[in-house]
Amino acid sequence: MSASMQPRTTSAYYVQAVLSFALSGAALATGIACLPVDPWMRAFLAVGLLYVVTSAFTLAKCVRDRQESAEVVNRVDQARLERLLAEHDPFKVDGV
Repeated sequence: MSASMQPRTTSAYYVQAVLSFALSGAALATGIACLPVDPWMRAFLAVGLLYVVTSAFTLAKCVRDRQESAEVVNRVDQARLERLLAEHDPFKVDGV
C-alpha cells in the first residue's frame, strides 16, 4: 500500500505565513487609521479590508477542500489498482 500522508509544510513555514499575514494586516489597518480623510471614508476602507481578508480565507479553504477530495479519489483509485494487480495471475489460463 502507499505511504501515509506527510505534511508538506514545516512549522517554520507555517509561522512565517502567519506572521506575514498578521504584519500585513496590521500595517494596512494602521495605514487606514492614519489616513487624513473623513471617518466614513476610513470606515469604508476598513470594511473593504475585512471583506478581502474573509474572502481570502474562504478561497484558501475551498482550494484546500478541493485538493483533499482529489487526494482521496486518487488514493481510492490507487487501492483498486493495487488490488487488481495483487489478484492478477499471469500464468492462469481461462477455459482450461
